[in-house]
Amino acid sequence: MKDKKCVFILNPIAGSGYAGKCVGKVRDVIKKHNLDAQLVLTEKKGHATELAGKFLNDGYQCFIPVGGDGTVNEVAQAIVGKSDAILGMVSAGTGNDFIQILGFSDLFTDRDWDILLEGNIIEMDVGKCNGNYFLNGMGLGFDAQVAAENFKDTGEGKQGSALRYWRHIIKTIFLYKEKNMITKTNGETHETKCFINTVANGRRFAGDFFLTPKAVANDGLLDVCMIDELSIMKRLAILLKVPKGTHIEDPKVNYYQTDKLFIEFDHDVPHHLDGELFFASTYEVNILPRAVKIIYNPHGNHFFNNK
Repeated sequence: MKDKKCVFILNPIAGSGYAGKCVGKVRDVIKKHNLDAQLVLTEKKGHATELAGKFLNDGYQCFIPVGGDGTVNEVAQAIVGKSDAILGMVSAGTGNDFIQILGFSDLFTDRDWDILLEGNIIEMDVGKCNGNYFLNGMGLGFDAQVAAENFKDTGEGKQGSALRYWRHIIKTIFLYKEKNMITKTNGETHETKCFINTVANGRRFAGDFFLTPKAVANDGLLDVCMIDELSIMKRLAILLKVPKGTHIEDPKVNYYQTDKLFIEFDHDVPHHLDGELFFASTYEVNILPRAVKIIYNPHGNHFFNNK
C-alpha cells in the first residue's frame, strides 16, 4: 500500500459521527508513513461513488473508505472489476459487518492500522443485484423492512443510532407481514411467503446476526438463508438462534448456495444492499467471482480461502 497512490474517502456522519472524529488519525497516519495519499470527506448520499470514480480516473490505485458498510458499498460501485484498483477499509461505522470478512476489528485499533499498511491483498467475490454491487450481502423481508423503517425515521443521508435500529428490529418482529415471493435458482422454482431472504457473501448482519454462517467470500458462490412464514413466537425463537448461527438447523430455514437466482414479488418491496435501501419487484442476483482486490488481515479470523 505504501507504494500506491491512495485516497481515504471518509464519511463524517458514519457511526453517528464517530468517523468524523477519525479525520485527525487519518492525517497523522498519512504524515507518519509518508504516504502518497489524499483525504476527502463525503457530503451526501452517493458522494463516495463520485469521489472514487474521480480518483480512479486520476490514476489512484488504492481506495480506503473510512466509515461503515454503506460507505464501503458506495466506493465499491466505482472500482469493482477495475483490475488496477485495490479496496481497503477503516471501520468507523455503526454496524461494521463487512470488516469481519477481512479479519480486522469492528472499530480500528493501532494494530489494525499497521496491518492495513502492510497491504496484504486477496481477491474477493462481489454480489450483483439489478446492476448494483454488494460486498457483504443483500436482504429481503424482515431485515429490509427494518432498514426501511430506520430510513423513514432518520432521513436520507443520515445515520441512526444502534439503539434506534434495535427499536425498529423489535417493532418489526411483531408487525411484519410476509409477502408472496417466487424464487428461481439451481433449476428449481419455489413460491412461498418469506420472513427473511438473505443472499450473502459475508456472514454477519446488523452487528450480531450470523444469518449466513457458512459463507466464504471467495468461493464463487452466494449463501442464501430463506426463512418461511413464521408466527411471532417462532420469529423470536429463530432470531435468538441467529447470533450463534444455529438457526440453519431449524426446518423452517432453507439454507443453500448458488451462483445466481431470480426473485419476483407482485409489487415493489424494500431490499438492502450492504445496508443501503432500494425498492423493486423483480431481482436478478448473481456472483462475480474474485471481482475486487482487497486488503485483508492474514493474521486474523477472516473468511477467505487463502489460495
